[in-house]
Amino acid sequence: MDMKQIKALMREFDESGLSRLKIAKDEFSIELEKAVGAVAAPVTAVAAAPVAAAPVAAVAAPSETAVEISGDMILSPMVGTFYASPSPDSPAFVKKGDTVKKGQALAILEAMKIMNELEAEFDCKILDVLVSDGQPVEYDMPLFVVEKI
Repeated sequence: MDMKQIKALMREFDESGLSRLKIAKDEFSIELEKAVGAVAAPVTAVAAAPVAAAPVAAVAAPSETAVEISGDMILSPMVGTFYASPSPDSPAFVKKGDTVKKGQALAILEAMKIMNELEAEFDCKILDVLVSDGQPVEYDMPLFVVEKI
């Protein structure tokens, strides 16, 4: 992959809704990552062969909306679409202030037309819901701020 292709890939990645991208082909690999709702993360390019071993720099843009989140978090186990309730007419599985038991349904994550129920891995209290209904989510994206009980 030459620098022109790498720059085009970086431009498309920046304009996309993705927060992480990793590509490995033969002896070339590149990993791009950007923080969700915060400051851009460093971008790295690694080439095992002397193909295009030029350094790739990242520009950190200041963010006025960067928010410090404290407490335990429940992260998305997959890329998909977040649904807070089992159907549009139903109430949300959980809301801010609810206490949930281990195994209780928190949300539905749709991936490739398959509805996956997200369950609590421990007893906790929901301090905040960080995503809205119908919002696309990434792998390891924080969904809930919780307090373990």
